[in-house]
Amino acid sequence: MNWLILHYKLPTQPSALRVYVWRKLKRLGAILLNEAVWVLPDTPRAAEQTQWLSAEIQEMQGDVHLWRSSLILGKPEESLIAELEAQVDREYNLLLKQISRKNRNLIEISRQYQQIVERDYFHSETGKQVKEKLLALRGEKG
Repeated sequence: MNWLILHYKLPTQPSALRVYVWRKLKRLGAILLNEAVWVLPDTPRAAEQTQWLSAEIQEMQGDVHLWRSSLILGKPEESLIAELEAQVDREYNLLLKQISRKNRNLIEISRQYQQIVERDYFHSETGKQVKEKLLALRGEKG
């Protein structure tokens, strides 16, 4: 399996730049390996997004390195995959709780679901459950 590794360094001030980059990486579902070293599965979407983010970091007067690699030694791939799956499963489980409420907002839940799907690199079983429940509820409304 191939991975994208992003390493960057930004000026210390303003701190808003570091927060901006951190939030973007979290939205992509990246895992922080060490200080400013982030890892993502090498998918076309992740590659495109990290390339755009790398360009933004350079515009912020930062240093950035983006690699495409495969793991030879270190944290086992299964552990990285499990961590990525756990991230999305936590969010999917929150959606399942929202779906079970009487005063649920299906439009908002669907929007959140779509955002999580973009980070669900390994097609979570919990995500499939959320999708099935949303489709069933959609059928009830139709």
